[in-house]
Amino acid sequence: EPARCLWRRSRGACRTPALRLRRPYSRRRSIASLLAESRRGVHRLEPPEALQALHDGALLVDTRPHEQRARDGDIPGAVVVDRNVLEWRLDPQSDHRLAAISGHDQQVIVICNEGFSSSLAAATLRRLGLHRATDVVGGFQSWAAQGLPVTPPPQG
Repeated sequence: EPARCLWRRSRGACRTPALRLRRPYSRRRSIASLLAESRRGVHRLEPPEALQALHDGALLVDTRPHEQRARDGDIPGAVVVDRNVLEWRLDPQSDHRLAAISGHDQQVIVICNEGFSSSLAAATLRRLGLHRATDVVGGFQSWAAQGLPVTPPPQG
């Protein structure tokens, strides 16, 4: 579909090309293609690499919902951030950022339950300028299956 013009002269021509409206999301895509695009050219970390990075000072951000953390446990040292506020909490320029955010050069590792939504979240963080943002291959399930540290959920 051709671009439409916001401002038209009497002849119907646009004043400047900068005033054209485009439909950036008109191309239909699958979640599989979006996921592949978000992972392209990014070194995703295996769980042991993520643990080492955490020990070396990276910020590990757990975006799993409360129900999953209550069922499966927490990762010691990880910061829990709900997915719906992730960008506001991790953007170094946001008034609502976490105190743990030190700047755009900080290594941020996102972990979700199985390593899918974390790839999309890390891609969004890279778009915000956190160029070292990545995620964990296989997510929490892979982390736990490899016997890495997990604080078990309370029994009850």
